[in-house]
Amino acid sequence: MNDMNNRAVYPSLAGKRVIVTGGGSGIGEGLVEAFVAQGARVGFVDIAEEASAALVTRLGAGAAHAPVFRHCDLTDLDDLARVFAELESALGGVDILVNNAGNDDRHAIDDVTPAYWDERLNVNLRHQFFAAKAVLPAMKRAGGGSILNFGSISWHLALNDLVLYQTCKAAIEGLTRSLARDLGRQNIRVNTIVPGNVQTPRQEKWYTPEGEAEIVAAQCLDGRIQPSDVAALVLFLASDDAKMCTGHDYFIDAGWR
Repeated sequence: MNDMNNRAVYPSLAGKRVIVTGGGSGIGEGLVEAFVAQGARVGFVDIAEEASAALVTRLGAGAAHAPVFRHCDLTDLDDLARVFAELESALGGVDILVNNAGNDDRHAIDDVTPAYWDERLNVNLRHQFFAAKAVLPAMKRAGGGSILNFGSISWHLALNDLVLYQTCKAAIEGLTRSLARDLGRQNIRVNTIVPGNVQTPRQEKWYTPEGEAEIVAAQCLDGRIQPSDVAALVLFLASDDAKMCTGHDYFIDAGWR
C-alpha cells in the first residue's frame, strides 16, 4: 500500500460507521486502510479469511478504531442479512456503505450457461442492491448516509471475454441513478466509482508486462493506478465535503480510453 501520510484528512469521517464489501485484499484492502486512517469505525466482509485476519492485525495496532471483519458469502442473501446486522450492531450503526466486492473472471460467450449467468450476476450485481437495502434503516435513523457502488471501466472500453461482468457493471450505474433518486430526500447519497486498471495482485495475473505497458500507453497519464488512489476518491465522496454529490459516476482511470 502507498504511504497515507500526505493524504487529505476529512474531519467528517472521524467516528463514522463504514461497511466495506470485499475488504480483505486489493482495492478493498486499500479502502479499509484509508477509512481506518481517517478515524472511522470500519467493518468489512470477505470470503478470504486469512488475508482479512492479517489486515485486522496490521491495521489494529495504534488505530483509533480497529477494523471489524466478518466472513460473508454475498451471494447468499440470508448470510448477507445476518452479517450486516452483526456489523451494524458492532459499529453502532451504519453511515457509509462501499459496495466494492466483485469478480472479473474471464469467460467466453460459448461457455456461458444459464447457471453461470445467474452465478455471475449474483457475484457482481445482486448483492449491491441487497447490501444497500440492508443498511437503509440504519442510515435513515442516522439522518442520512452515503452509498458508493463500484462499477468498472471495462464496459466503457468494451473489453473482450467479460460479457457478464460488463453487463453487471453497466447495470450498476443504472442502480446508482435509481437509488439516488429514491433516497435523496432522506439525505442518502448514492454514487458510482469507476476504476480503471488498478495495480493489484489479482490484476497482475491477467496482464503481462507488455499488456501493462499497453494500458499505460492508452491512459492520458503515465503510471499505474494504486488502491490508495481509488481510496482517495472514495473518501471524498463519502465525506461531508461531497454533500451535494449524488447520482453520478466518478472515474479514477488515468484517462484510459
